[in-house]
Amino acid sequence: MVASGSGPAFGERVEYGPNDVCYRHPQVHSFTLCQRCGRTICSECQVVSAVGVLCTDCVKQTQPSTAKRAARASRVTGRRLAASDAPVTYAIMIACGVVFALQLISHYFGTDEVTRALWYAPLYSLPPELLPVGMGFEPWRMFTAMFTHSTGFIFHILFNMYALWLFGRNLEQMIGRIAYLTLYVFAGLGGSLGVMYWAYVSPETINIPTVGASGAIFGVLAATFVAFRAAKVNVTSLAVLLAINIGIGFLPGANISWQAHLGGMVLGAATMGILLATRGPRRKKARIGSLVALGAVLVALACGYLVATPAIF
Repeated sequence: MVASGSGPAFGERVEYGPNDVCYRHPQVHSFTLCQRCGRTICSECQVVSAVGVLCTDCVKQTQPSTAKRAARASRVTGRRLAASDAPVTYAIMIACGVVFALQLISHYFGTDEVTRALWYAPLYSLPPELLPVGMGFEPWRMFTAMFTHSTGFIFHILFNMYALWLFGRNLEQMIGRIAYLTLYVFAGLGGSLGVMYWAYVSPETINIPTVGASGAIFGVLAATFVAFRAAKVNVTSLAVLLAINIGIGFLPGANISWQAHLGGMVLGAATMGILLATRGPRRKKARIGSLVALGAVLVALACGYLVATPAIF
């Protein structure tokens, strides 16, 4: 039914009332109400949702806070990593990426504090009484150096992460997560030990810092080589790759720590040898005991400067 003339249709308001204005824009008239709070909202303030039209304030109130979104994102990422085929490898790559980003930020502001706080030099393993003023006995740097990379050469981290992605995933799937993480840490420490003990041969290197996951990654390559040899797989291409990368470290001006590469290789191969010699569910105790013993040896070697300092001192 339609009213006569040009007046409003049946059921419509004749004109806007004093309350028919947007609560955020009082100069704009509207008949639309928020389905949650009941306030009048104009077209600019309307958000269409599954439960109807909402105002912007109600939409913000229904969304989780930044902290909650970050926590949820971290939980989702953690579940995805746990469900992936190589969670330890991916976690190491993420950790290296985060640390490298912090290094770049620090480098941009001209301080390099992040790199300096995490790199390793044999000097940090000296007994406290022999250290220069302002320095401390910080042997944990032998571990933290594995997550730092050169900010002046972007291919340093790119090559390391590509090698880790290429070989680390397969090795992790082959020997299991815990064994792989143990091998990686042992190889990384082996790289730092290689740098540390070279100071006995060349004392002037005691204050030269090193960074990078190269020692650990060379350990992964050496462990893969040992595993493939035990399985009677052709390892010619892998042996050539190892030889080339080791040789690059000896090139004049390469500025590459071949000592870390060698130390990582030795520990990676040794750890894989233990895992192969004690494989099988019946030898689990022997495997755990052997790895603990190897870890104890590494700790003892890390304390070498406390027993006999390099000739420079």
